[in-house]
Amino acid sequence: MRAMWTGELSFGLVNVPVKVYSAIESHDARSHQVDSKDGTRIRYKRVREGTDDEVEFAQIANAYESEAGDSVVLTKDDIKSMPVEKHREIAVTEFVPRTDIDPIMFDRPYYLEPSSKSPKAYILLRQALQETDRLAICTFTLRSRTRLCALRVVGNVMVLQTLLWPDEIRVPEFPALSEDVKIRPQELAMAASLIDSMATDFDPDAYEDDYQAQLHLLIEAKATGGQAFPEEPEEAGDEDDEVADLLAALRASVKAREGADGAGGRSGARRRAAG
Repeated sequence: MRAMWTGELSFGLVNVPVKVYSAIESHDARSHQVDSKDGTRIRYKRVREGTDDEVEFAQIANAYESEAGDSVVLTKDDIKSMPVEKHREIAVTEFVPRTDIDPIMFDRPYYLEPSSKSPKAYILLRQALQETDRLAICTFTLRSRTRLCALRVVGNVMVLQTLLWPDEIRVPEFPALSEDVKIRPQELAMAASLIDSMATDFDPDAYEDDYQAQLHLLIEAKATGGQAFPEEPEEAGDEDDEVADLLAALRASVKAREGADGAGGRSGARRRAAG
């Protein structure tokens, strides 16, 4: 892996030199845009408005609007002059219980690797986080933004999980959820029974990305002139029809689960990823 950021993790008067790595990678099929008529590749150019003169990337700056409405051009050197760009620091501001952070705030995870000759300070903080069962709240600047982060331990490595800012999370405003809906005790009991029948320990390896798997099949079929997926007959009925008897549907779901378990397997929705 290639480090994308280097600096120091600071808490109190302790500074821990670290390298930051992206903890995730994409396995999506790669593509590029083409003209659908003949497959000729589409290229984009950065040109001056009103002309066809191409501008080198190094010569491109960003224009921002001031409070007075004026256009202000900032160069890369202007941006680098800001103090947050000069201070290579992940600053721990507080330690909070894990339950204080709603998972809806989680954004992207990054691995932290100790970069000093001795990893003692890194290991000390890692073990302290584990012993206290808390998250460290941090801030640091990455890719033109100050990031709010939660520092946690996964296995033997510390993970910096960026968090969404509160104003980035939309408020759910759905009128239907304000309606007074009556739930019968039998329905609630049967729903709980269905949940219990599907309860298990989470195993992410039991799932696969169906979209990407089918996309690869489609690519190979098109490459060889074959057909990836046979056409399926359309099912009769109105797609907008809702289940008339919710309790009956829940009972049928529980019965189907019991039958699947009795046959020695789980639902087809869970399957071991191929390869």
